[in-house]
Amino acid sequence: MSLEFTKMHGLGNDYIYFDCVSKAQPKDPEKLSIKLSDRHFGVGGDGIVLIMPSDKADFRMRMFNADGSEGAMCGNASRCIAKYVYERGLTDKTKVTLETKSGIKTLDITGNDHKAQSVTVDMGKPIIGALSEPIKTENGEYVYTFVDMGNPHCVIFTEEDTTSLELEKLGRPLENHKVFPDRANVEFVNVLGKNDLRMRVWERGSGETLACGTGACATVTAAAANGLVPKNEPVNVHLLGGTLTIVYTDEKVLMTGPAEFVFDGVVEE
Repeated sequence: MSLEFTKMHGLGNDYIYFDCVSKAQPKDPEKLSIKLSDRHFGVGGDGIVLIMPSDKADFRMRMFNADGSEGAMCGNASRCIAKYVYERGLTDKTKVTLETKSGIKTLDITGNDHKAQSVTVDMGKPIIGALSEPIKTENGEYVYTFVDMGNPHCVIFTEEDTTSLELEKLGRPLENHKVFPDRANVEFVNVLGKNDLRMRVWERGSGETLACGTGACATVTAAAANGLVPKNEPVNVHLLGGTLTIVYTDEKVLMTGPAEFVFDGVVEE
């Protein structure tokens, strides 16, 4: 079966999107995600995303990581979905609700001439678990804060420059540590200033990515909980792919950033 797709990215966190509202839906998304995510023999990406109808919200999202596992939520992908449905004519709303496995998210689109320049996502209320807890792997001992953003995050603040870290070596054992029964996304973070953080992320099921929206939200939440950044103020999170702006309050986390089209294509399933 031929399937039309659109490749998009949010700060380099790239996924392959399928419009399942007006077009055909993949029969085996897990297998297809593994096939298409391969950057040498496939389209190349961090996974695939299905944009689907919903009886609870304007749209529904299902996302699959590069290893075929299904994720609960992706902040960068949700911004891309907002841009897609708005610019491709699936909605004329500038406030869109999106059903995900971690609840319904609200997407606010900023733009003009029916072009989305940026999207702010209400990520809901995070759950802070372990605060400054030690964790050991074969690479040494770390101190982490656990944050649930609808998916699990292990946030590690470090004095070592994150740009020099061997993330392939460090990330995998932490992702699969026994303390995380569902595995975890892992963020290594430098505090650059009162409202600036630098982060590299090892995503559960995909490895290192250029950006992670839920990871940026978890990082600011963890930083605020540890007294490193203020609540209720914009905090810039600098990732390899660019910068996201996060506001954490006691009730919710707001994430603002861009989304971009890359190209359209057709694949055979």
